[in-house]
Amino acid sequence: MVPFFSGRLTAVLTLSASLFVGGLAQAEASRPLTPEDLWAVQRPSAPVLAPDGKSALYGVTSYSMETDRGTTALHWLNLQTGQSQQLTFPASGSDSGAVWRPDGSKIAFVSRRQAERNQIFVMRMDGGEPRQLTDLPVAVSAVQWMPDGQSLVFMAQVPADFAGDFAALKAEQAEKAKSKVSAFVTENRLYRHWDRFLEQDAYPRLFRVQLASGEVSELTPGWQRYFNIGGGISYDISPDGRQIALTANTTEPPFDDFKADVLLLQTDGSGSYVNLSADNAGRDINPVFSPDGRYLLWGRSLRNDFYADQINLLQYDLRSGQSRILTSDFDHSPVNWQYSRNGRQIFFQADDRAMTSLFAMPARGGAIREVLRGGTNTGLAETADGRLLFVHHGLTQMPELFSVRVNGRDRRQITQLNQALQDSIDWGKVENVTYAGANDAPVQMFVVYPPNFDASKKWPVLNLLHGGPHGFFGDTFHFRWNAQVFAAAGYITILPNFHGSTSFGQDFAISIHGDHPTKPFIDSERAIDFMLERPYVDENRLAAAGGSYGGYLVSWIAGHTDRYQALINHAGVYNLKGQFASDSTAHRVHAYGGAPWDGMENVLRFSPSMHAANFKTPMLIIHGELDYRVPVTQGFEIYGVYKGMGLDARLVYFPDENHWILKPNNSVFWFSEFTGWLDRYLGPGPKE
Repeated sequence: MVPFFSGRLTAVLTLSASLFVGGLAQAEASRPLTPEDLWAVQRPSAPVLAPDGKSALYGVTSYSMETDRGTTALHWLNLQTGQSQQLTFPASGSDSGAVWRPDGSKIAFVSRRQAERNQIFVMRMDGGEPRQLTDLPVAVSAVQWMPDGQSLVFMAQVPADFAGDFAALKAEQAEKAKSKVSAFVTENRLYRHWDRFLEQDAYPRLFRVQLASGEVSELTPGWQRYFNIGGGISYDISPDGRQIALTANTTEPPFDDFKADVLLLQTDGSGSYVNLSADNAGRDINPVFSPDGRYLLWGRSLRNDFYADQINLLQYDLRSGQSRILTSDFDHSPVNWQYSRNGRQIFFQADDRAMTSLFAMPARGGAIREVLRGGTNTGLAETADGRLLFVHHGLTQMPELFSVRVNGRDRRQITQLNQALQDSIDWGKVENVTYAGANDAPVQMFVVYPPNFDASKKWPVLNLLHGGPHGFFGDTFHFRWNAQVFAAAGYITILPNFHGSTSFGQDFAISIHGDHPTKPFIDSERAIDFMLERPYVDENRLAAAGGSYGGYLVSWIAGHTDRYQALINHAGVYNLKGQFASDSTAHRVHAYGGAPWDGMENVLRFSPSMHAANFKTPMLIIHGELDYRVPVTQGFEIYGVYKGMGLDARLVYFPDENHWILKPNNSVFWFSEFTGWLDRYLGPGPKE
């Protein structure tokens, strides 16, 4: 029997555990969460509904500490019975990106299997092994079926001068591999991204492959543009198969900025298209056709110099060419928008006050209704019986598939991927509180207590500061900055969503533009003041830690207060001038309120490096060599300054990690270094 739970989120005690699984065997919980547990969690992907809406596919990723890698297998879910079974069994790597043939008889997915690169595999749903459809010298991705089910569309990156001959391309690649020259040459402003250098004179294009013959043809011949600089593409095929709506960059080299537009491409192979959003200076992204093919729905922001600018939903009438904004009164950014199966409603998810909620609205516009709040809810899809299927997780809930009626009632947990592990954990209590921050504005914060918390004793506090800065620490099961792991180590862990955080409205997010540290610093310190009013907090055992912008804020704290006994700086910005070696520089002038060539005084004023003379508090510095967003020199520089001043500092350097620590064994080591530093200067657990 599939269990279901009802309940209402309270104003102070969160959480998804009390909302969804509070009735499960909490009495059997026996131990706190460990870093190793994070890598034992099975991680479900967003469900993909069958054409009839009665079953779904989803990926499950599991990790091996022995191989230090993850493997993703496809699972099939019968929504009528609630039963789920594993569908594919990759020996290594991942089977991902599954899509249903329009008649539901087959699925296609991307995998390496025996191939050198990801290729398309097709599998019958009535039995049989996957069949490799493509065998190309380039990796394929972003697969979708054409409406007639006789061919599939996919994306692949090819040289700028590629003319459709894959055999010639393979020979060219073999010849290039013999070259002894390793130089990278560019004149572009953007030339690397996160942890990879962008291949020069090569671009992603769309192709079509015939199901019966395997013949491949181009849909965007001669195109030399990026779809998404981070990789991938967002596109949708019209119900009649004649057009593809897609998001693409429309700026030219040297890419001083990236303007995302919605293009309407003909599928006749000519590469002919029209730009539907050229009049907007901001971004236009992720177009979706209405079921009848008359409308396109996409997201629009008005600014191109602010990566977290609010997104509004725009509906474009393909007959009249007229468009209108549907969410002008909604002060949050929709994500994963889609039409209902009958085309009468629009569903989406949005970050709202440190949670990710599900919403619904009439397809022609009107009142927006919150369907579900509590925890993090993503990857929604509508079933045949009018329910929403989605992935749910939270601060005390490992990820599982859940469903809910469109009216917000009858929530049900569908999968039990992590239930045994979930029930074995002694979860720390979580509070959702609000306090007065900078300018006495309300600031939201989660407080996570150790599982064995005793309010009659004195406890250390860890102040956890999120990155971005335009992001937030939410009610989510975080695999890298997991507050329950820190709390289980013996520290009350607080997660303030300071000024600049998203999910609290546009004004709150932009309130730090031109002055990155001041309000967040005040907010972080008032979070500690708020906690010190509680008799169980030990004022002599305080620590602050953060990554990326959170690391920047930690460095700022080091130069502006000595109230903490320990600091932890992961991939943190130290010298704002040095951030012009970052992969992304276009938005920094606006964010910093200056640049080395204009407004240098502001860049220096808000650079933690200018306040090094005040450093006193011991600092753990962690950085990865492959971090191009915050170059590794930022970590080396502050470590060198600390050691030069004769201060306590420890450097943890990962030569094979980027902005995040993504390998299982490195991650467990990261947590040990993190808590070890806290243990050295604060000491875990309570004192009488």
